[in-house]
Amino acid sequence: MNLYQYFLDNPGFGMYKWEHYFPIYERHFDCWRNKSVTVIEIGVFKGGSLELWSKYFGPHARVIGIDINPDCVKYDKNNPYVRIGDQQDTNFLNSIIGEFGTPDIIIDDGSHKMSDVVNTFNFLYPQLSKNGVYLIEDVHTSYWPEFDGGLHYETTINRSKNHIDELNAYHSRGLINPTIVTNITNSITYYDSVIVYERGLSLTKKSTFTGSND
Repeated sequence: MNLYQYFLDNPGFGMYKWEHYFPIYERHFDCWRNKSVTVIEIGVFKGGSLELWSKYFGPHARVIGIDINPDCVKYDKNNPYVRIGDQQDTNFLNSIIGEFGTPDIIIDDGSHKMSDVVNTFNFLYPQLSKNGVYLIEDVHTSYWPEFDGGLHYETTINRSKNHIDELNAYHSRGLINPTIVTNITNSITYYDSVIVYERGLSLTKKSTFTGSND
């Protein structure tokens, strides 16, 4: 299935996407296709994105959309599922995990408000499966005041810059304390308007010399 072509030919509910996101999706999600994957998308909008993920990931996937707007319940099709609640409400988020199990992929396309994005990440990222993917969309809102953004504010992008340091904490000679991001993150990848975190068990790291010393 060509994800971008499906979007262009969209036969179902409405969706709005930046077109340059599609190669990003393919790069990070392709290995999860046709598996028993659990996908949570924050932000339902017109329901089309949930349909897209259901088609893309295949018949063994469970796709759950969460939204604060009660009108979005009309897009609940018993897979994709829709649950109504606030993305900052940890009791609500726990109820989603209790109902559907450990998520493998989380896509945050919700309010884009800084506190929503940061606090949701802090709660849900540690709950991903051990090789899971956490993708945050539209992080350009980190620069927009109407989303509580700004260059020197506690924004999604600024917080992620700290995560770069945390990812490398064991090389900092004590300057940076290791965090959960240090211990469970394999990579952090940046794109225009998108940040992708990929989990992975922290391995013993060593440098090795091979070959001639001449």
